Amino acid sequence: MISPNKVITMARNWQKIATIGKKRSSLPRTRTSPHVANKGHFVVYSADRRRFVIPLVYLQSSIFRELFKMSEEEFGLPRDGPITLPCDAVCIDYTLSLIKRGLAQDPEQALLFSVVSRCFSLRYLHQQGMNQRVAICG
Repeated sequence: MISPNKVITMARNWQKIATIGKKRSSLPRTRTSPHVANKGHFVVYSADRRRFVIPLVYLQSSIFRELFKMSEEEFGLPRDGPITLPCDAVCIDYTLSLIKRGLAQDPEQALLFSVVSRCFSLRYLHQQGMNQRVAICG
């Protein structure tokens, strides 16, 4: 049989070990929340709920300002939720590529680039042996 003094000493040791474990587990985590953007960026969602992390510099673009106005008209101003833009992920990807290339400043140039790239991709598909008839630039 174990003496009462030995049981008390074991209980104290277990308490010490338990408090050390609690201190370790209560340390703040350094991982960032997936809902928070990195410094210098903001988060928007597309109408099909895809998340985009965009540099703050892109807010200077007239395209994004117009998208925010359209978002406010369609969805209202979000209180605690995310900002949702009124277009799908493909449209946002395309808009980001225009801004990245500097074509968003001149809408005519952006439209021309859009038409030319679409025609080029259709011509490429035709050269690769696609037998489907596709309306070019239509």
